[in-house]
Amino acid sequence: MNVKHLIEKKNDYVTRAEELLNKAKAETRELTEDEAAELAEIRDNVRRIIKTLDIADELDREKGMEKKSEAGGGEVEKTDEEIKKETEIKETRAFEDYIRNRVTNERANNMTYTDNGAVIPTTIAGRIIKKVYDICPILERSTKYNVKGTLEIPYYDVETTTITVAWATEFQELESNSGEFTNISLSGYLAGALTLISNSLIHNSKFDIVGFVVDEMAYAIKRFIENVLLNGSGSVTGLSTATNVTTAAAKTAITADEVIELKDSVKDAFQNNAVFIMSPATRTALRLLKDDVGRYLLQDDITAPFGTTLLGKPIFISDNMPDMAAGATAIYYGDMRCLATKWSEEMNIQVLREKYATQHATGVVGWLEFDAKIQDQQGIAALKMASA
Repeated sequence: MNVKHLIEKKNDYVTRAEELLNKAKAETRELTEDEAAELAEIRDNVRRIIKTLDIADELDREKGMEKKSEAGGGEVEKTDEEIKKETEIKETRAFEDYIRNRVTNERANNMTYTDNGAVIPTTIAGRIIKKVYDICPILERSTKYNVKGTLEIPYYDVETTTITVAWATEFQELESNSGEFTNISLSGYLAGALTLISNSLIHNSKFDIVGFVVDEMAYAIKRFIENVLLNGSGSVTGLSTATNVTTAAAKTAITADEVIELKDSVKDAFQNNAVFIMSPATRTALRLLKDDVGRYLLQDDITAPFGTTLLGKPIFISDNMPDMAAGATAIYYGDMRCLATKWSEEMNIQVLREKYATQHATGVVGWLEFDAKIQDQQGIAALKMASA
């Protein structure tokens, strides 16, 4: 076995991986699919080389013990080459751990130490079955502002006073009328999450548990943001302040007429990009609605995001939307670009390997700072259930 060749080959992989990571960092972007695939291949190759070097190292140690036994005991002094090889193996292992976390750092469920420790004695399969949530693309469709501090969006309110046009007579003064300018103010509210993973679980798992937890934290943060955008939370109001409201006659049922009234309450200027947002249970109830000639209100459409349309518009499903219940907002409809989201700090997830070393744990922390408000009430409508 040519150990020197393997170490040189490993170093080439390391250099290439650092080039890819540094390039993405310099361009302040995430890894592309090709780069991520290449890094994954590099990681696998480095692991194979490490395994081979470990076997070679073990064989050398066994030979050394045999020599020691034949010589009648005593310390067997290591050669410079052996010391160099051991050092390189240790450095390679350290880099492998580093790059393993670094690659997954671009990709969270709260796992406690007790939960993690409980599964250590058992061999874990290479996959995890997790609960799936329906998430709608409201964030992607919103109008995003990436600015620091407070953002003021001017709003021209014609409801106060409007510009009037009337017949006029020569040499007579025209009356001055104008709408009023107001501001929609967005600041920044900080949210964060932290979870700890047992290092014993990391070392004894067949799958990349750190990468899984990072993925789950990103997913949990996205669900948190979506819930805030749909229902509002604290000072972040999202769609909850919609003033264009259709109220259903019943507490737990919606009629076809009420859905039509909701859709038509949005001005035609916003109809092209308008969508419905509702819970799975509400969609099921609407599937059973029929028009006057017996046709189902929901129509199959393979070009629509979820395969169905309602009055010709796509339906987005979210588990964060309330079901039909007294006083609940069961459906939103409109052009979600009328929702403004301001980001002082976009979602940032970090793996903390040193901070919790004294607890024999690895931390995963996520931060974001944002605000969200409706910037144009004309383009958003809500259907609320009767409260009594």
